[in-house]
Amino acid sequence: MRVVVVGATGNVGTSVVRALAADDDVTSIVGVARRLPGWRAERTEWHQADVATADLTRIFDGADAVVHLAWLFQPTRDPAITWRANVLGSMRVFRAAAEAGVPALVHASSVGAYSPGPKDRPVDESWPTHGWPGAAYGREKAYVERVLDVFEHDHPNIRVVRMRPGFIFQRVAATEQRRLFGGPLVPRRMIKAGRVPFVPDIPGLRLQVLHAEDAAQAYRLAVTRPVHGAFNLAAEPVLDPGDLAELLGTRTVRVPPKLAMAAVSAAWNLRLVPASPGLLEMALRIPLMRTDRARDVLGWTPGHSSSEAMRALFEGLREGAGMDTAPLAPDGGPAGRVREMASGMGRRP
Repeated sequence: MRVVVVGATGNVGTSVVRALAADDDVTSIVGVARRLPGWRAERTEWHQADVATADLTRIFDGADAVVHLAWLFQPTRDPAITWRANVLGSMRVFRAAAEAGVPALVHASSVGAYSPGPKDRPVDESWPTHGWPGAAYGREKAYVERVLDVFEHDHPNIRVVRMRPGFIFQRVAATEQRRLFGGPLVPRRMIKAGRVPFVPDIPGLRLQVLHAEDAAQAYRLAVTRPVHGAFNLAAEPVLDPGDLAELLGTRTVRVPPKLAMAAVSAAWNLRLVPASPGLLEMALRIPLMRTDRARDVLGWTPGHSSSEAMRALFEGLREGAGMDTAPLAPDGGPAGRVREMASGMGRRP
């Protein structure tokens, strides 16, 4: 098989490329990214391309599958830019796959595409995917789901798979996630056992997490097996603030949702964090997911627990870990954090 991975240099993309490179059924991989990496993988050639402007049909020609992972989280203060990259860019990827005659398309959706749902019982893949309108991420993921509905109707000969993972973590992506969501004011030395004063215990904050290596295996199976439709992806157990506090060696403090939202909104408005308050609001409303279909149909079983994935994130944050790709660049120290401040804290890509 020849597989094109769009967005191949980020948290999930690098893991998917490695997983595909280890599969004997995959003979060649095409990694597509806006900025070419220094990192290299076996049987992988690289193309520098922006999904919003590039001639993707040429790149996809001859592929047996396209895995679409490219997604722009920032700038959260200019949603027109993320809409153009994420929604219009996804539409261009889908159109190019059809024009190139690619028989399989695997798209990275998200738990964030789901409409608000229960926290006391898991829902399956039939739960509505209308997102949370208060967060650009939820709006865009949900809109792309509607685009795929039309795409599948118009192209019944193309096998379409929608992956809906929870929060995906790994050690080498920790610095990227700190830059995207926490910003330069989050100190590395604080992410140690006993140094975090407390974890806010916000009612409704329950997280489903998986390791990037496990997410990558699910994508590999979606590429190489004749499956279609949506798959929820998450590891056990579901994590709550008490679990996070235990991992960090600290305690929890009860914080009402309104107070938590007010604090995040204040930090956002003061340009202290790059992540918008709508992301917290979305996290409090997304449902818990059942993952039976991924296990029964896809044949996927995570090799890491959710606690192990979170521990890898915390280790990476302490170490300033990263890789030789633009999205996963390691912590740049004081000079790098000054450059982050200059980016406008959510104002630039």
